[in-house]
Order: sequence, then structure tokens, then C-alpha cells
Amino acid sequence: MSPSRRSLISRALRTTAALGASLALCSAFAQGAKPIRLMVGFPAGGGSDAIARLLAAKLRTPLGTEVLVENRPGAGGQIAAQALKAAPADGSVLFLSHDHTISILPLVVKNPGYAPETDFVPVAGIATFVNAFAVSGGTPANSFAAYVDWVKAKNGGKDAVGIPAPASTPEFLVKVIADKYKLDLVSAPYRGSAPMVTDMLGNQIHAGVGSVQDFIENHRAGKIRVVAVLGTQRQAALPNVPTFDELGLKGFEDLPYYGIYAPKGTPAAEVKRLSDSVAKVLALPEVRTQLVALGLTVDYMTGAQLAVREHAYTKAWTRIIQTSGFQPQ
Repeated sequence: MSPSRRSLISRALRTTAALGASLALCSAFAQGAKPIRLMVGFPAGGGSDAIARLLAAKLRTPLGTEVLVENRPGAGGQIAAQALKAAPADGSVLFLSHDHTISILPLVVKNPGYAPETDFVPVAGIATFVNAFAVSGGTPANSFAAYVDWVKAKNGGKDAVGIPAPASTPEFLVKVIADKYKLDLVSAPYRGSAPMVTDMLGNQIHAGVGSVQDFIENHRAGKIRVVAVLGTQRQAALPNVPTFDELGLKGFEDLPYYGIYAPKGTPAAEVKRLSDSVAKVLALPEVRTQLVALGLTVDYMTGAQLAVREHAYTKAWTRIIQTSGFQPQ
């Protein structure tokens, strides 16, 4: 055999061996990669669930493993938060949550069973959003002012307004609206936004307060009408809907947020890997388009940036809740 022939065969054998080793490594990774559970504290069909499922489907690629959405509804996300506290700190269990469970519940519940600052580590911020006031299709109101006039004329100023959870931002908003417009409004708490919207669609309840993403699809279909949103700027997904700031309701400028959290003690390297993966997913045009369509303002934050955002929001709502006179239950 000629030297050149032996050299060619040798290179081919080395290439084959390297390829075999690479395939074996990939196979071992695929078999040994532990699926990640992404918990959501609200039922399937709501806004938080829709966001989680969109992200989970896309996170599989950068993380190299399945990401499974696990709904743990109840107590405004409290059950899911308690489950995260007890989960292994290895990056295999995460919690997608908005401000209610992280910033509000610890202020209004005496013993929530978790403390975000000591039991969780922020992984990544996803977006900000606004809460909205919506009316059912069974009411004649096409604006917030028309709703106020309708309640005063039809029900003597009395009405029940649905909220996704008790002692939540929507409940405090209902109280502020009632005080400002001299209405006798009672908050009707639900186990998440999905059953609240179902009752609104069936005209079992005339109005509801929740996140824009809870109402937007039915608003577009003409089944529910969003008549006002919080914040100082109109939402891109609802350009014709005025803000409460425009209507003269001040003090709600600090926007709520969505973030992903891991149990305290999760290694810093793993937190960074997870956060970097979220950043890659949020940079995808199709993901941003879908999140904006849900009524979100996409705003990636590192874990450290999310912690700062969380602290500022909690501080703002501490003032609002104390001013309202609400006592932790």
C-alpha cells in the first residue's frame, strides 16, 4: 500500500471515530437531559398560561431539553410559589409569574408560605404589561364613562366587578375607581382570569379587571370590550383604548411585569444559562410579535435587573396598599 493511500485511510478512520464519539455524546445528552418544568400559578387558558406555552416551545432549542408547562392554580399563584420554594435548586423547576405573586401577595397575606427575596432567585424578566377594565357584551357601554353612567342609571351605582384573585392589583383598582366615581363596586374574586372571562362572556358579570392579555382576543372578537387601560401610554395592541391617566385616574404609572424565577440556591452558572436562553428566545421576531399581540411590551431583563424592577414595584405598591387602609389577612 502506498504512503498516500495509508494516509488517506488513516484520516478517514480518525474522522469516523470522531464522528462516532460526537454522535454518542449527543445521544447521551438527549437521553440524560432532564426536562424542565415551567410552573404557572393560574389555570390553563389564561394570559399567563399562553405566555408560558409560547416560551416553553421556543426554549427547547437553546436549552437542549424539553420544557413542560405545569399549571399549579390556586390562591393567586401562592400554591405554585410554595412549590417552587420546595423544588430542587438545580434549574429543573422554574416559575413564570407576574407581579401579583411576587410583589403583591407578600404584602396582603400574613403567612404566604414563601418570601421571594429569600426563597427565589430571579432568572430573567420577560415583559411589562398593563391592567385593563373591560365590560361584557351584555352591557351597552362602549366607553368607561358610559359604563359609569349605565351603572348609576340601572343599578343605583351598584355593580360587581370580576378580578382574577383576591387582594390583587385589580381589587385595589376597583376600590380606587369606586371612590373616584362615587360607585358602590364590589370585587368578585375568581381562581384566575379564565373563569372570570367565561362569566363575562356569559354575561354573568358585567365588568372585570385583569391584564390586557386576559381580554384581548375576546375584545378583538367583539365579545368583550376593553374600555380603559392603566399606565400613561396607550397600548400598541389597543391604540383606540384610552388610559386611566387620560381619564384622570393617577397613581398607577408603575407597570406590572412578568419574570421567571428559580429556587434559591440554584447555581449562578445555571441561572445565567437559563437567562441567556430566555434572551435568545425573546430576540426571535416571531416570539416578539406574538407577545406584543397578547398586549405585552417585551422587555428582557437579566436576573439582577429583574430584582431591581421587582423591588421598585413592591415599594410603590407598599405605599398604595398602606394608603388604602388594607390590613393583611
